[in-house]
Amino acid sequence: MELRRVVVTGLGALTPIGNSVDAYWQSLTKGVSGAAPITLFDAEKFKTKFACEVKNFNPNEFLDRKEARKMDRFTQFAMVAVAEAMQDSGINLDTIDPNKSGVIWGSGIGGINTFQNEVINYIEGGRTPRYNPFFIPKMIADIAAGYISIKYGFRGPNFVTVSACASGTNAIIDSLNYIRLGHMDIAVTGGSEAAVNESGMGGFSSMKALSERNDAPEKASRPFDKNRDGFVLGEGAGALILEEYEHAKARGAHIYAEVIGGGMSADAHHITAPHPEGKGAKAVMQNALNDAHISGHEVDYINVHGTSTPLGDISEVLAIESVFGEHAYKLNVSSTKSMTGHLLGAAGAIEAIAAIKAIEKGIVPPTINHETVDEGLNPKINYTLNKAQEREINVALSNTFGFGGHNASLVFKKLNE
Repeated sequence: MELRRVVVTGLGALTPIGNSVDAYWQSLTKGVSGAAPITLFDAEKFKTKFACEVKNFNPNEFLDRKEARKMDRFTQFAMVAVAEAMQDSGINLDTIDPNKSGVIWGSGIGGINTFQNEVINYIEGGRTPRYNPFFIPKMIADIAAGYISIKYGFRGPNFVTVSACASGTNAIIDSLNYIRLGHMDIAVTGGSEAAVNESGMGGFSSMKALSERNDAPEKASRPFDKNRDGFVLGEGAGALILEEYEHAKARGAHIYAEVIGGGMSADAHHITAPHPEGKGAKAVMQNALNDAHISGHEVDYINVHGTSTPLGDISEVLAIESVFGEHAYKLNVSSTKSMTGHLLGAAGAIEAIAAIKAIEKGIVPPTINHETVDEGLNPKINYTLNKAQEREINVALSNTFGFGGHNASLVFKKLNE
């Protein structure tokens, strides 16, 4: 069967460097870091005392106070980002088919705040089983998609993907395929995460995954730099409205870009470490290119996973060289995690938005905080170090890799009518 074309018609973002898409994009192009000392809890006893928190967020400014209390922070983030994306899309709910409109969301962890707080209350209450009746609905990862569908009356496919840090990208790929196959005309997709709490920070810190650059948190996330020492935990949400091309065209929608392909793979190597030769990363990028029916030399920009870990950055660069050959030295590569930190299950969503805006504006956001060359990384690759670069971008690739060896990549293209 002939697959239907899929386009992006709405964007929404709530990030550590901007609480809207415009604010986020401006900070990306200026090279602004979102890392700062933690304010959400007392981190004095923790080895890592900083994170990339969402700033100046009051859920009661966006949501009914009673409803907000029933939601974990990750769901609140989702609702706010989706509201911006829906408004941006210009969709009139009275003129669309709700049965062909769905929600496929992503979250790697879900309501960890809720789980932590309920357990603490149980212990401090003398182990009396007095749990909040909203404990389970607040905690489960799929609840964000449920709330979104309830608000907008979308009765099509509705679920959440969980694949660690690849969750948001997997959600977008699933949405792409459901629209391609005719199961939906409109998909609300993306991801949200809110794991900056004692449990999240303590867990990642115990794995030695986090940077401990407490003296200069704004410089801690430094992908490709020789002195990188781990990622910076972030939080937030990114939302995309995907739409079947003819459906979008018929209603006169503004189209940001076309989604032309998505790839998935597994490292099948280790629960947390990437394959040292980048075999999974190589496979997922090649799968994405094959799905998009394009060759590697057509790609202009790769928004890499680039977490700022010693092993991860090297394996991804090796994979890029393997897939793209000599063309790897002609395209731009950058890690926006150098600014936003790592949003886990929401990373793929906000990084997809960065790739889409790069196509729209002809600007590659930088990889900031680079000071010392790593001899283990090929210097012929353009890592877009420290400053944004202007170039025409027709095709952009966005990579996300997760614990468990989960890999997902998306391909976006400037619309060709």
